[in-house]
Amino acid sequence: MTNEGGFLITLGQALATMGLYAEGHPARERVIDAAFEQLLEVVANNATVQFSFLGGEAIVGQRPMTELAGWEWAARLAGAGIERIEIDAEVSRPAFVRFMDEVCASLAGLPSLTSDARQLVRSAIRYGTLRLEKPARETYVGSSTEAAAAVAMSEITLTEEVEAIAWMHGEVERGEAIPYAEVEAVVGSLSASMHAERRLLLPLLTIKEFDQYTLSHSCNVAMLSIGLAERVGLDPATVRAFGVAGLLHDIGKVRIPREVLIKPGRFTDEERELIRQHPADGAQIILSRPGGSDLAAVVAYEHHIYLDGRGYPTVVPPRAAHYASRIVHVCDVYDALCTERPYRHAWAPPEALAYIEQQSGTELDPVVVTAFGSMIREATIAPRPVAEVAEAPPATP
Repeated sequence: MTNEGGFLITLGQALATMGLYAEGHPARERVIDAAFEQLLEVVANNATVQFSFLGGEAIVGQRPMTELAGWEWAARLAGAGIERIEIDAEVSRPAFVRFMDEVCASLAGLPSLTSDARQLVRSAIRYGTLRLEKPARETYVGSSTEAAAAVAMSEITLTEEVEAIAWMHGEVERGEAIPYAEVEAVVGSLSASMHAERRLLLPLLTIKEFDQYTLSHSCNVAMLSIGLAERVGLDPATVRAFGVAGLLHDIGKVRIPREVLIKPGRFTDEERELIRQHPADGAQIILSRPGGSDLAAVVAYEHHIYLDGRGYPTVVPPRAAHYASRIVHVCDVYDALCTERPYRHAWAPPEALAYIEQQSGTELDPVVVTAFGSMIREATIAPRPVAEVAEAPPATP
């Protein structure tokens, strides 16, 4: 067991015990001491340690804590609004006790007695949610589903999501690991943006400049993948995983020079080969650091492989792509066709959908295509120009 895993286990044990015994009880003091001692081992060689809790999983830094698979406190903490905990090396026992008291209050649904005061100074222990802020939506009593959907759609800007995706791509370009906690947070925020009453909203981004394509495309494919995964009846954890895969499917393009990505004319053989390398590059980037998502890597590698074995990269012997790859493939084709590119104009959505249905059974999975067509025809779709959300300075999630 890692030091980080040992700390979280003792943290859970301490929280459970604190729920049973009053302040000052010897049993309570013992478990707090045990958890604090484990914490000191964790921060002994780290200026700051960061834990995230998403979808029932615990993450330390950017590494999913596989040693804690099934650890029930990850879901309980996230459910109480504690999705991230940051702890500095100079943490003291009194600060740790205050933190534990506040967590216990949050788990019990009670207001914290000290959290307001702690905002006045930097604490050695900080915690909160990972979700990106969304504007509050007013509820209109007696409004129709269509009217409510229109109101909700008008309030969706995707500003924070686009800025977060831009920051993630910048981190990867600089050689840093993919920030998976922020990836999960963006996927969760996109999912929340897509639902208003009983109508699926698809606020798909459009571009004014060709070099906005990678950002808008990543966001749109993630949204479409989430909606389609829900449409075919997958469970919430799988839907979230497919959304992450959609968001990262083109991450390999960070290795392609900008002048190639926005080139208006025909590619040379060398440029075409460079483009065709991005699936393998994406899988390598995702798996190059501890904590990489195997599913996202598979999708990054396979999302251009056809149902009949054509496409790229070439797999020998030919085989069917993973179901997640087939989901993302359909969403990828649709958004690519509907987006303005240097070498062609954007297709109208009905034209793109007709093309996808023509490719059913050869390039694309027929069952997935049928579900996708139903989703698009029944959803509320409205364009959100990237230019409107890209004027703000880049955010640091």
